[in-house]
Amino acid sequence: MSEAGGGRGCGCRVPQRAPWSLVAATASLCLVLATSVCTARAAPMSREEKQKLGNQVLEMFDHAYGNYMEHAYPADELMPLTCRGRVRGQEPSRGDVDDALGKFSLTLIDSLDTLVVLNKTKEFEDAVRKVLRDVNLDNDVVVSVFETNIRVLGGLLGGHSLAIMLKEKGEYMQWYNDELLQMAKQLGYRLLPAFNTTSGLPYPRINLKFGIRKPEARTGTETDTCTACAGTLILEFAALSRFTGATIFEEYARKALDFLWEKRQRSSNLVGVTINIHTGDWVRKDSGVGAGIDSYYEYLLKAYVLLGDDSFLERFNTHYDAIMRYISQPPLLLDVHIHKPMLNARTWMDSLLAFFPGLQVLKGDIRPAIETHEMLYQVIKKHNFLPEAFTTDFRVHWAQHPLRPEFAESTYFLYKATGDPYYLEVGKTLIENLNKYARVPCGFAAMKDVRTGSHEDRMDSFFLAEMFKYLYLLFADKEDIIFDIEDYIFTTEAHLLPLWLSTTNRSISKKNTTSEYTELDDSNFDWTCPNTQILFPNDPLYAQSIREPLKNVVDKSCPRGIIRVEESFRSGAKPPLRARDFMATNPEHLEILKKMGAASAIDAEDGLRFMQEMIELSSQQQKEQQLPPRAVQIISHPFFGRVVLTAGPAQFGLDLSKHKETRGFVASSKPYNGCSELTNPEAVMGKIALIQRGQCMFAEKARNIQNAGAIGGIVIDDNEGSSSDTAPLFQMAGDGKDTDDIKIPMLFLFSKEGSIILDAIREHEEVEVLLSDKARDRAAILKDPESEDQPSSENDSQSQSAEQTLSLSKTVDLVDQETPENPLDSHSEPLSPADTEETAGLAPSEQTPSSTESLETTRLDGECTELDNQPKEQSETEEDSNPNVSWGKKVQPIDSILADWNEDIEAFEMMEKDEL
Repeated sequence: MSEAGGGRGCGCRVPQRAPWSLVAATASLCLVLATSVCTARAAPMSREEKQKLGNQVLEMFDHAYGNYMEHAYPADELMPLTCRGRVRGQEPSRGDVDDALGKFSLTLIDSLDTLVVLNKTKEFEDAVRKVLRDVNLDNDVVVSVFETNIRVLGGLLGGHSLAIMLKEKGEYMQWYNDELLQMAKQLGYRLLPAFNTTSGLPYPRINLKFGIRKPEARTGTETDTCTACAGTLILEFAALSRFTGATIFEEYARKALDFLWEKRQRSSNLVGVTINIHTGDWVRKDSGVGAGIDSYYEYLLKAYVLLGDDSFLERFNTHYDAIMRYISQPPLLLDVHIHKPMLNARTWMDSLLAFFPGLQVLKGDIRPAIETHEMLYQVIKKHNFLPEAFTTDFRVHWAQHPLRPEFAESTYFLYKATGDPYYLEVGKTLIENLNKYARVPCGFAAMKDVRTGSHEDRMDSFFLAEMFKYLYLLFADKEDIIFDIEDYIFTTEAHLLPLWLSTTNRSISKKNTTSEYTELDDSNFDWTCPNTQILFPNDPLYAQSIREPLKNVVDKSCPRGIIRVEESFRSGAKPPLRARDFMATNPEHLEILKKMGAASAIDAEDGLRFMQEMIELSSQQQKEQQLPPRAVQIISHPFFGRVVLTAGPAQFGLDLSKHKETRGFVASSKPYNGCSELTNPEAVMGKIALIQRGQCMFAEKARNIQNAGAIGGIVIDDNEGSSSDTAPLFQMAGDGKDTDDIKIPMLFLFSKEGSIILDAIREHEEVEVLLSDKARDRAAILKDPESEDQPSSENDSQSQSAEQTLSLSKTVDLVDQETPENPLDSHSEPLSPADTEETAGLAPSEQTPSSTESLETTRLDGECTELDNQPKEQSETEEDSNPNVSWGKKVQPIDSILADWNEDIEAFEMMEKDEL
């Protein structure tokens, strides 16, 4: 999980080579000026109503914090449904989510500076005493370096920052003598061994007691980490160095950032989601602003604000230009491939990108911030909360909502930048929804499904660290806060670091490493803060004019590839046709193609771009490798290996192409979706578990059945009637984090193939299967004595094999070793006995070309990355599609169009040069 913080808009100039003290002072002054200019307009919401809402936030915090202290402390987090604490090792494992828990009273540390912001100074002083008395960092537990840095190290530093502020005021914390800072320093040294790599990128996990790579550490074998995990360290580590004078922390964080910058994709200036910490190779080559990357961008800009190093601003501006060029499709923010940035990598967005409008406020790019925020708000109004992921046509993709604060964060910063009371109403809606749908007797419970309103027994620490802080600040006036919030910068976990750190212990070399990697054009960079008088020129309705065209965007289910929605609504014109959206069967699209030949600058621009995209798209299709299939072979009586089902592989677990096949009897898991701890572990122990697709991520299902003792897993599609005959296979992707803990093989079967196994269980009870990379020879796998009674004649055996298989299901795959020329026709005629006997391969997955036609979403699951209207690198993401789509008829029309247009490309290029 990558939490993301926000920033500030400002209205004054920062000199290009300003001293650190001037940068820090200017950063603070900027927001003061911006706020005074923008909020001078009369607000419809009265001060009394704002105070009422602020008091309501205080009461909500008391409810959450009080229940944590009563029912959970000193545990890391509160379980609000069962009113008890969540202690690592005492509750069923939730996989990577539990890596944030280190037996260090996480929620208390994460809430320290929130107590001061909410003017609960007495409670703050008591909380600090509890931390110093009870918290132990010398724990034999493996934790996430990223989460421990932003939540615990950041929480200790934020607490220290406000403790010394209160001490200077003379009323509270007079006994304080930097104890929190000493704890932070101790924790910093415990995290440093994670950086012991050739690249300088940290390992994703570390044992707080034993470090890395010791036998007792139980970690240090990982090879990959996410970009945000390695790139979200500089604020906390630099602050620790500036507070203590120990420069090593800032040096290590800078080295990690330098390496990520050097490894960016040079042609697109984008970074991938996951990187190998030893080689620097990109493992996941998709790029966006959401989970896995988000706070890397945030920390580049904020490191410039806090530290005054120009190279951080240059890097951020370079990345931001690429984001707005490729990823931003207002109001959407869609992931793309770093090597093919014109091709979308997926057709859904995750909720962590909700931080980005807040970061755009700090950048000063207000218009797209307003657009994206409004789109997100429309999704919230439809579902009450922001789903963990939703599609480009605003359907739920992942239905969970763990009470994330990113949208509230962006709401606060947009209000600070615009003074528009609309954002106060947005905040009011958030408060009402939290109280109505998430509040429970012992706190606030995360939403397991925003569509049904079901709860999950979790209340993450970031809920108290961020949500209540941003909501209170949204409704608070300056006099409601006991210190000047503008003197601090927010970390990604909303912890407060003082801007005066920029002038303290400046022994770190500020060598401009950026210029070593690329030639930068300063004309592309903003060296000044935006002037709010220019952003909002005497027009109190400016923000409203941007939001208005987006009011009904969710209800209207706007199409994929939306470009500039507000321009389309305003002018009545439709957005230009993009290659990734083109459907050869759509008459409207064909009519648009005809118009592209018109001799006008706009038509020329659209036509040239469309053809270039189409050429790139077609080239990508030809280069894509065929998806390697897997096999599920039923070997028990009466099948004896004759029934081979085409199965999709997983990106995690045992790789059947490199290891021996897995053999075992099958058993259905309870619950059948496998999304929680199994209630029938005795039934699946030592067997291959059957689980249904849906409700949670594939990796979560795998962990649950593995914990129950299963030796393998088969996920069966819950989309009734789906079949590998009519739908291409996809790989089951992980959950975006490390899945090395999954050791068992996992395969995916479509509904019809899965029903064969389920029918066999109902009829024969004991069903044994073989999971492998390809079907095995029956003579080698038959051990049942009854096999000797099978027909000895090879021809008889072949005939019976074909007859029995075809009678079971037409979707069963009995395929020649050679791939047929027309894969879609490989099962159109009955197989002859001779053909049947040689079945050892699995053709359908080898028959999966790509398509440029837009595929309607069928059913989106956990971590599936749907194959929509653009091809993907199949080794990285799962591909899902409409099973009714016929792939064989799609490539030719595109090839024909390209052939017809090749001679026109030169003419369009001349048009572009002469007229555009």
